[in-house]
Amino acid sequence: MKKLKGTIVSDKMEKTRVVEISRLKKHSLYKKFIKVTRRFKAHDEKNEYKTGDEVIIEETRPISKDKRWKIVEKTKENKASEANETNEANEASEANEAIS
Repeated sequence: MKKLKGTIVSDKMEKTRVVEISRLKKHSLYKKFIKVTRRFKAHDEKNEYKTGDEVIIEETRPISKDKRWKIVEKTKENKASEANETNEANEASEANEAIS
């Protein structure tokens, strides 16, 4: 089974995440390295992964027309989403204090 590491760029679909995989490829004539990016639709049964999370995806049987990968595990969580959650909690508590 193939395994790839990438970043989730979209979580708008139900049970599906779009994972972007980037790699460096050497140009055959000029020998310059070029960044090549591919996007795969991966299955997420519990809708637990969010945009910005770094994940490992694994090749699997076809699940739908475009989905042939499933998310195996999360390697790194998106720090921006964590910061947003704490900011929202702080704003909510400040609003409650202002009302009181």
